[in-house]
Amino acid sequence: MRVLLIKTSSMGDIIHTLPALTDASRAIPHMTFDWVVEEPFADIPGWHQAVDKIIPVALRRWRKGIFSKESRTGWRQLRKQLHEQKYDLILDAQGLVKSALLTFLASGVRAGLDFGSARESLASFAYQRKLNVNFYQHAILRQRHLFSLALGYPMPETLPDYGLTHQAFSSPTPDENYLVFLFGTTWGSKQWPESYWSELAKLAEIAGYRVKISGYSTEEMEQAARIGKGCAVDILPRMDIKAMAGLLANAKAVVAVDTGFAHLAAALDVPTVSIYGSTNPAYTGAQGKFSRHLAADFPCSPCFNRKCTYRKASPVTPACYTTVSPARVWGSVKDLVSVHGGQEKGFIFRD
Repeated sequence: MRVLLIKTSSMGDIIHTLPALTDASRAIPHMTFDWVVEEPFADIPGWHQAVDKIIPVALRRWRKGIFSKESRTGWRQLRKQLHEQKYDLILDAQGLVKSALLTFLASGVRAGLDFGSARESLASFAYQRKLNVNFYQHAILRQRHLFSLALGYPMPETLPDYGLTHQAFSSPTPDENYLVFLFGTTWGSKQWPESYWSELAKLAEIAGYRVKISGYSTEEMEQAARIGKGCAVDILPRMDIKAMAGLLANAKAVVAVDTGFAHLAAALDVPTVSIYGSTNPAYTGAQGKFSRHLAADFPCSPCFNRKCTYRKASPVTPACYTTVSPARVWGSVKDLVSVHGGQEKGFIFRD
């Protein structure tokens, strides 16, 4: 059985889909998936053994020049590539109008979330099979339910299995004693204060760790320099997804805001402490065997606003992060590293 899976972005959403692939491949022998995904994230589907062909698209770039030669050529090539294979099922796991339209480019039965389940309800009109999945649950559970309904097997009660092999990203060099800080995010309301990151780096240095940080943009690299000033911090150049996966996989722990690489760290079973202010980890929190969520305890949190609108006096911005101090984060890091190290040695810890 061959399925065309449409899940183009974002990084976190793509990683949330991997456990559903594991469920399906266990339930239905010899099942394979072709995956339509945005170019920047094209490495990730290939890490799962159930994925045969990766079909990159550049919807974001094509939309900017919808009538350009590059866009027209890209659409023609995509249509030709999708028509090379007859699919048993075309599954839109995104639930957006743009992803629903892509289902018409391939040959096979189109399936996706129904009017009440899709993020953009109009997308449901594109599907020949409409599936009802509770919206108010974690994104990983939503994907696992969607796949089980679409492919006709019982929803497993097991913990999520991302199908990733930690050893695939292990470094051949001797183990380094380092942490990774993931501070970059496009939402201002998700940004943990720089002063907090610097204080956390000093706590890590006192404990004998180096800290490794990187940035995507010039602005983020400048921010990394400010965070690392006067601390045992290695500021790395911009890294692609595969290189970052290797960095995360070999870290002793990761501290992150609500960002895509936090989900990757958790999926790789690296001890991961994720900090949430404006968003709700109950729906999109990084999930792994050694992950912990620290959510702000504040009257207006989670607000789901891109920018903080709190106007009262506060020692930091966003104000909700006054309830997620560096000391609180460091305590969680120490706990997770202890639990992770103990399990590797065969001990059982309770926290």
